[in-house]
Amino acid sequence: MGNKVWSLYVLVLVVFVPIVAAVGGYDDEGWRSGGSNGGAWQRKREKWFLLQETKHVVKTDAGEMKVVRGFGGKLNTNPMHIGFITMEPRSLFIPHYLDSSLILFIRTGEATIGHICKDALVEKSIKSGDIYRISAGSPFYLMNTAKRQKLHVICSIDTSQSLGMHAIQSFFIAGGTYPTSVLSGFDHSTLSTAFNVSKAKLRKMLRRQENGPIVYLSDTSSPWSKFLDMDQHQKLTHMRRIVQTGLEALEEKELDGEATWSVRKLLFKLFGKVGQRENMRSKMSNGPDSYNIYDRKPDFENNYGWTKTLDESDYSPLGHDDVGVYLVHLTKGSMMAPHINPRATEYGIVLRGAGTIQVVYPNGSLAMNAKVKEGDVFWIPRFFPFCQVASPTGPGPFEFLGFTTSARNNKPQFLVGANSLLHAVRGPEFAAAFGMSNDRLTEIIKAQREMVILPPADGQGGGGGAAAGKGGKR
Repeated sequence: MGNKVWSLYVLVLVVFVPIVAAVGGYDDEGWRSGGSNGGAWQRKREKWFLLQETKHVVKTDAGEMKVVRGFGGKLNTNPMHIGFITMEPRSLFIPHYLDSSLILFIRTGEATIGHICKDALVEKSIKSGDIYRISAGSPFYLMNTAKRQKLHVICSIDTSQSLGMHAIQSFFIAGGTYPTSVLSGFDHSTLSTAFNVSKAKLRKMLRRQENGPIVYLSDTSSPWSKFLDMDQHQKLTHMRRIVQTGLEALEEKELDGEATWSVRKLLFKLFGKVGQRENMRSKMSNGPDSYNIYDRKPDFENNYGWTKTLDESDYSPLGHDDVGVYLVHLTKGSMMAPHINPRATEYGIVLRGAGTIQVVYPNGSLAMNAKVKEGDVFWIPRFFPFCQVASPTGPGPFEFLGFTTSARNNKPQFLVGANSLLHAVRGPEFAAAFGMSNDRLTEIIKAQREMVILPPADGQGGGGGAAAGKGGKR
């Protein structure tokens, strides 16, 4: 009875609830964007659900980070963005913190990540398939520990705590001429007193680093190689000292009547007041573990593919940002049945293969029918019907990872298939809405005996997934 009531509720939403999609323009400097008049606007609307506005936030010889901007309009002022981090072997993303929280997915490679959590330094080894969270304002560093393999990371970027200056704002704790340390903005006399060193030594420290935010570790004499050779207590002390010095300088500016930067609140949240900090001791913490989605058994599987979903009941750190994670694998020509997400918007990244994404407007017209390939990013608004179809002629299976805007079980509602909501509500009244007899409608609804992941059209291949029998398994 409960399932039938839920299905009726979802059907009412799909059929009767008007959904207003406010398309807001982007005007942030540095984002690539097309025109918005005449035919250009029409083409842009057709690709509305493909996210193509990209910005390099870091780029050096040792690696890069680029961000694909999520949809942001009048009804969505804090969109989720998708980040891509690539690091060469034996390289380091130097210590910094962000105004946004990250859910990291290690696509390929192995890494060591260190960050401050509850005033303790946490260091974790993470590998391909691992999911890991970094909270907004938590200083962290990332090191590619492999000698020959590149590190590829995909991450969701939650901007709900953002300072609102850019899509994502990095604060580099340490740096020099490139990147610039946040300490460089303070008066050198103040910093000299705070560090208890001469201005000459301070200037040398703030000008030495010039290799960028991602650096190679081949030079054993470099300051970052020495940093990584420290034990965890020393690393924690080093990272906290720099951030706390910045806070003390901000407090002095406030006493002098000068305007203070909004990051001051962020630092207070991390380290508390000066008197409280004096009583703190460097300490260690195991911190939260990572979760490997590759090791997870499929939530659904049949001959045509499988799906895996991860929510806060599986990995509690997801609940902090209200984010879910999913991974879908479709064999050639197979289809993720048309469905809707009643609880969340989702963002997907194609990991391998090729396919087609179809999205439908609430008025029943086709919003998008776009081909996608490895590296493409798409988004699906809550309530919008959609499906994904693997290319029947592609080089292999169609696989995509994604993030949802809810850490709860999303409970997707399928519009077609053996488990579709049409089965729950079929009857004479429902048949009348289609203008046909109940028997005829029942015949159509029952024609598809598979569920969730549907077989390809005749002669289009498919198969290759784990055999699970008719209807698959959960």
